Amino acid sequence: MVLGLSAFNANATNKSIYVWKDENGVLVFSDSPRKGAEKVKLNSPAMSMPSTDTQILEQDNSADQGVNFSVAITTPNQEETIRDNTGSVHVTGQVSPRFMQGHRVQLMLDGKPYDKPQSSTVFVMRNVDRGAHQVRLRLVDGNGKQLATSEPVTFYLHRRSVITGP
Repeated sequence: MVLGLSAFNANATNKSIYVWKDENGVLVFSDSPRKGAEKVKLNSPAMSMPSTDTQILEQDNSADQGVNFSVAITTPNQEETIRDNTGSVHVTGQVSPRFMQGHRVQLMLDGKPYDKPQSSTVFVMRNVDRGAHQVRLRLVDGNGKQLATSEPVTFYLHRRSVITGP
């Protein structure tokens, strides 16, 4: 309702605004008078909003240079054994301080990027082969420049073996 008044107020510097309830009991605002409508009294002339400095919204990677980010893997634990016959492994991490707009986290599996960098520190890897693996998280800026990396975590995935007969 306030938004409606503001919109009318912004365009109604020399016009009058009228309000009434329609047959469903809904308030209707208009610049045209109608039988039973009341004239709205405005406290001030046209409302305006001061301009806003939008520079804070623009991505400025130079601010990243003064920030020391740290990245850590919270799960799986170092040398943890994971038993999953589908080969699904959940990896979660933590970035400090909280990363900024445009930053992404890249999951590395056995030294190679796993999927695309993302804005979340929660990853699900699917169909991972059985055996020993190493994961690491990398924090990158909007240009792909590495800002921080986690210590590697080694885990062991046990999957049921399918041995075919002769």
